[in-house]
Amino acid sequence: MRLVGEAEGRVLNRDYRGKDKATNVLSFAYGEGEDMPLPDGMPLVGDLVLCVPVVAAEAEAQGKPLLWHYAHLVVHGMLHLQGYDHQDDGEAAEMEGLEREILARLGVPDPYADPMQEHRGA
Repeated sequence: MRLVGEAEGRVLNRDYRGKDKATNVLSFAYGEGEDMPLPDGMPLVGDLVLCVPVVAAEAEAQGKPLLWHYAHLVVHGMLHLQGYDHQDDGEAAEMEGLEREILARLGVPDPYADPMQEHRGA
């Protein structure tokens, strides 16, 4: 896992995803698209890059504790490294369900819940 600033996050997102802006989390799977067996006892499957200023700004804008937002993005990125994606509604629903389940076990509330619903008592 690597924590980066906005400039490096922007370069990585531009070079690898074609989007010229910093993003919250990037995942880079080792041997993506290849059948790459891992050595015995080697659980690593890729790298996660978290852009600190983007994560902090999102947490503040969403009214979430920074630690919870980091937990969500690490889980999100790790699921990407396990082959999950959110390119269509079905994939997104499956991935978000797993995120909710994993985060709940960590004591982190649903990251997709509408905070306004909670304040309205719904």
